[in-house]
Amino acid sequence: MASENRRSTTRRVTSGAIAVMIATVSLSGTAHAAPTGEARPWGSNDYGQGTIPPAALGASAVSAGAITHLALKDGGVIAWGNDSYGQATVPAAATSGVSAIAAGWAHELALKNGGVIAWGNGFYGQNVVPAAATSGVTAISTSAYFNLALKTNGSVLSWGSRTAVPATVSSGVSAISAGGDHGLALKNGGVVAWGSNGKGQITVPAAATSGVSAVSAGFRHSIALKNGGVIAWGDNGYGQATVPPEAQSGVVAIDAGFNHNVALKSDGSVFAWGSNVKSESRDVSTEPPTDFWKFSGVCTPVYAISAGDSTGVALVDPTAPYFC
Repeated sequence: MASENRRSTTRRVTSGAIAVMIATVSLSGTAHAAPTGEARPWGSNDYGQGTIPPAALGASAVSAGAITHLALKDGGVIAWGNDSYGQATVPAAATSGVSAIAAGWAHELALKNGGVIAWGNGFYGQNVVPAAATSGVTAISTSAYFNLALKTNGSVLSWGSRTAVPATVSSGVSAISAGGDHGLALKNGGVVAWGSNGKGQITVPAAATSGVSAVSAGFRHSIALKNGGVIAWGDNGYGQATVPPEAQSGVVAIDAGFNHNVALKSDGSVFAWGSNVKSESRDVSTEPPTDFWKFSGVCTPVYAISAGDSTGVALVDPTAPYFC
């Protein structure tokens, strides 16, 4: 919820004779220097978020929110889906010069010249950018009703429904992720978590206290990437905290949606697990299990991934087939 959660990275991996550029993206959608591609969604289309506008072709980053999706193309933000709070109406300031995007629940964020731009729902003030987030920001993350920003000095800012951050994230942080009502930070390879803990989502397991390269917060669960394998904890009501074999090795990027997770593999393929109420994940009731994202054209090579509320969107090579 919502990339990055962590600061995004781009890396080159080779699958057979195919070289694939992999961009780390979270629900926050923070992505940098990804190759351009075609945004392909799957899962819920209740608000039109699964209907990609033609203008999004050639995007370099994607972010799946709860009811609205975002794409970044040539430095400008493209938004589609529900617009009840003006969240799909992109402000003029976000139509050029933007380097990162993050879609939340009916509110959106963009990063431009080190400053955060916010618009849409403001029930908790999440669309009002504090002065400290108007400059010197290197990464952004949002989810339900609050936002996180990472400053150049390694400190974390929070605003919206959750404003407090622990002293441990006042320096040395390299990545961030905002969950439903909890936050995650990556510091010296270990996960720092704070906020609500009703489902154990901030009780960091020992395995995630060192060697971690990426973090992502779901609604009431958390995931981390370590040595190519996913670690998960917190709410497991939909199986989202039970890591399947497919996500235990070869993973290069992760994103936690509200109640499901998406992993990007080193061969440019995608794997999703957890809630499947809107066909956003793997249907384990069939034999063999049905991977719904493949029916939406999320076929290799995939450049970037993002998970929202019962929905997902991937940035895919435009020449990739529509049925894998």
